[in-house]
Amino acid sequence: HAGELPKTSLPAGEDIEAVLRRVAAEGYDGAIAIMLSSGLSGTYNLMRLAAAEVEDLLTVRVYDSLSGSLGQGLTLLQLAEDIRSGMGWDELTQHRVPQLLQNTSAFFSVDTLEYLQKGGRIGKVTATAGALLKIKPILTFASDGQLQSVAKVRGSGQVVDKLVELTVRACGGHRRYNLAVANGGDPAGMERVREKLQAALPGCEHCWAGEIDSTLSVYIGDGVLGAAVQVLD
Repeated sequence: HAGELPKTSLPAGEDIEAVLRRVAAEGYDGAIAIMLSSGLSGTYNLMRLAAAEVEDLLTVRVYDSLSGSLGQGLTLLQLAEDIRSGMGWDELTQHRVPQLLQNTSAFFSVDTLEYLQKGGRIGKVTATAGALLKIKPILTFASDGQLQSVAKVRGSGQVVDKLVELTVRACGGHRRYNLAVANGGDPAGMERVREKLQAALPGCEHCWAGEIDSTLSVYIGDGVLGAAVQVLD
């Protein structure tokens, strides 16, 4: 709001290695890393390189989420439940993680494309934000992990309805699924999304809520609302 645009950068390789070595020192022999979309960041490739450096101490399976804050969070929370329920390493790494990533769909609104343009992360977003007309793009992640515009709506009320509509459509006729909602500076709006989403999809196993992380917020600004579904069956 003060006119300063923050910057992001990759973590240092030695910092990642230090974390992985600490995990090994705590007695673990395997780690699952779900990384920010390779379409937006080089972190996925950096993690793969770091994992190779510690393979004598720790087996690390690195996955490209092809998503961001909301999609990553859904996947990690479900994996934590799977681990607590006793799911084995091979099942987790060979089947469960790919299945969750493939079947997670996230959608979020942005007030303006200004930050995506300035940050060089415009990707497949082709819509122009009509500020004077209060037109708001709805974005998702394309198959290559870049951001893609899927709808344009006018006004905050239509944003909530469109997010719910897109999420319901992505869920289809599936009976087992998780939901998630998130916000970047609009907690009241997030609650409206949650209420309408749970009314439209009342059979979810979980409906998690949280804030969009600061890394993604650098590129999409504030006033952001998000909704996601993760199919389990």
